[in-house]
Amino acid sequence: MTAAAPRSLTPASPAASAASLPALEVSALSHAYGPRRVLHDVSLRVMPGEFTVLLGPNGAGKSTLFALVTRLFDARQGSIRIFGAALRQQPGVALAQLGVVFQQPTLDPDLSLRQNLAYSAALHGMSRAEGRRRAEEELARIGLLERAGEAVRRLSGGQRRRVEMARALMTRPRLLLMDEPTVGLDAASRSFLLDHVRRLCREEGLAVLWATHLIDEVDAASRLIVLHAGRVRAAGGPEQILAEGGGGTLRDAFARLTDEERASEDRTSEERAGDAREAPP
Repeated sequence: MTAAAPRSLTPASPAASAASLPALEVSALSHAYGPRRVLHDVSLRVMPGEFTVLLGPNGAGKSTLFALVTRLFDARQGSIRIFGAALRQQPGVALAQLGVVFQQPTLDPDLSLRQNLAYSAALHGMSRAEGRRRAEEELARIGLLERAGEAVRRLSGGQRRRVEMARALMTRPRLLLMDEPTVGLDAASRSFLLDHVRRLCREEGLAVLWATHLIDEVDAASRLIVLHAGRVRAAGGPEQILAEGGGGTLRDAFARLTDEERASEDRTSEERAGDAREAPP
């Protein structure tokens, strides 16, 4: 198999190339489905070259956050910026720098790997030749170029996930979102995805927000954002999460930070504080 050349992450503008500019900046973001609020004043940052784990149990609000960042849902409360571009005011500029792998499979199982990627390339305005070149480059990087002509349905679950990641990287994004990408995969497939994405962060400066409920997908170099019941419970490196979660192992700290009784007490305190601020003098 011929090794593919490193991908080029071309900055959208000189300002966007500044190292201090966050790849993703979410500020005071809230969202509700009717009367049920699922995100509460969420603020977070992901920096270029950073592998950030969005860690939370099922129902924490991770997929809703991704839907807002990708503009599947409109963010009416709070703001989202991608490399400085405001998502509501500059959606084209912001989304052009974003790649995403959603939790639910989105490949057409009856098309070949090459056809799936060619279709995506056409949707993004690439020429046929450029789309084919980029598809072959990304398939080579994940070890599936020799199967480019096969139907997706002949692949294993882990291989299909690789193809979805390759498709997301065809547009040369500077920020990659991955929503529970390892659900249902075996240990070898999980390890491949994690190693590949972390390598892109280290070697090519790709910013990644990796949503998961699995604590063992966190390593010592990861930055974590613990999300529970629609609120950011803690953020920082593993040592900071341990400190905020009361020590012990990372698993113990995560369990305490996502404890329902504690979350309920904190919500009550926040509501009381809000009532006090709004009360007339």
